[in-house]
Amino acid sequence: MIETNVSKHHETFFQVLQSYYQLTKPRIIPLLLITTAGSMWIAAKGQVDPLLLLVTLIGGTLAAASAQTINCIYDRDIDYDMERTRHRPLPSGRVQPRDALIFAIFLAIASFTILTVFANLLAALLAFSGIIFYVLVYTHWLKRHSTQNIVIGGAAGAIPALVGWAAVTDTLSWTALLLFAIVFLWTPPHFWALALMIRDDYAKVGIPMLPVIAGNLPTVRQIWYYTLITVVATMLLVYPLGQTGVVYGAIALYLGGVFIYKAWQLLQNPDDKDLARGLFLYSISYMMLLCLGMVIDSLPFTHDVVSILLSQFHFLS
Repeated sequence: MIETNVSKHHETFFQVLQSYYQLTKPRIIPLLLITTAGSMWIAAKGQVDPLLLLVTLIGGTLAAASAQTINCIYDRDIDYDMERTRHRPLPSGRVQPRDALIFAIFLAIASFTILTVFANLLAALLAFSGIIFYVLVYTHWLKRHSTQNIVIGGAAGAIPALVGWAAVTDTLSWTALLLFAIVFLWTPPHFWALALMIRDDYAKVGIPMLPVIAGNLPTVRQIWYYTLITVVATMLLVYPLGQTGVVYGAIALYLGGVFIYKAWQLLQNPDDKDLARGLFLYSISYMMLLCLGMVIDSLPFTHDVVSILLSQFHFLS
């Protein structure tokens, strides 16, 4: 039983809605949705059905919200012990665990139903598997017991890329698996940079994040390696898979270069929290802009412009 001196009563219905909204960790969800959208645009070759896009993003939002809510239920004890999380709805007592669980189950059912009816069963099953993996493998098994928690757990955050591809094609492919791999490989640099910033909080509650157990230098080395591999993986969409063109290639190359530079800076200064913060914040922009690059590159208009420019180049040469 978690005791708290924070008021357990809401004053208005809006505050009730706000508390349940906060349970879903809404700041995390847009990043998951942008990977879904990028995957859908590539799969649809730039011509995504607007209704399918909408329902897939809604279904994905509900699935992610369900997983995050269950995560909040499971972690309410350590959330109360950390200053930055103790005012969340569950540790503060504004929402009871039973009510949060009912809410999470409702979200999961709604997600599965929407994706099954308006997309396809494969997309629905993949989204549901993301919930199960995040809750059982990451939250229950890995988070409190292994320094590889966010490495293996990163698979849950990479599943939306598969959901997007499946929603469009009703199947999976090597390209879909590569998109999954890109997000999977990106996750360790992203979260370890955050862990470097709040290492003391994790140590206080006994979460075995890599900086806590191994120290800063081994962590930034791992960040460096994963960053390099991530950038290489993003270029495989251009060659050999040929699923994206020169516009995406240029965007990915530029974004990757900045990502590598920031990881290199951190490698030279493992204890610099400002550099860790800079890498963490950039990693968010990196993934969002990379997926935006996928969308832009896939558009028929982009293909037309590139073809015209290439034909003009050949004419001049």
